[in-house]
Amino acid sequence: QVQLVESGGGLVQAGGSLRLSCEASVSIHRINAMGWYRQAPGKQRELVAGITSSITSYVDSVKGRFTISRDNAKNTVYLQMNRLKPEDTAVYYCTAAWYGRDYWGQGTQVTVTS
Repeated sequence: QVQLVESGGGLVQAGGSLRLSCEASVSIHRINAMGWYRQAPGKQRELVAGITSSITSYVDSVKGRFTISRDNAKNTVYLQMNRLKPEDTAVYYCTAAWYGRDYWGQGTQVTVTS
């Protein structure tokens, strides 16, 4: 079992920045892949960014603005979000793939005002 706890969401003006954190209950160096999804009202959940031990990936709409990183010593994955836009408004979920199962956090709300 893996528990994921997100933090760092909030209300920010367009052009601002936020950093989301996802702390795992297990050592993340044992986790194959972790990522951040988001879901806006009325829309499907989409993968925003993913990270393995050596590779990062991003959806086109956030490339150059968002950065995913991991701190194995803190069992934490981060999503640094810069130059935020109103269309980035969503609930952001952390996810982890571990021993063939996907685990999800409870989500953190990000609201970007114009």
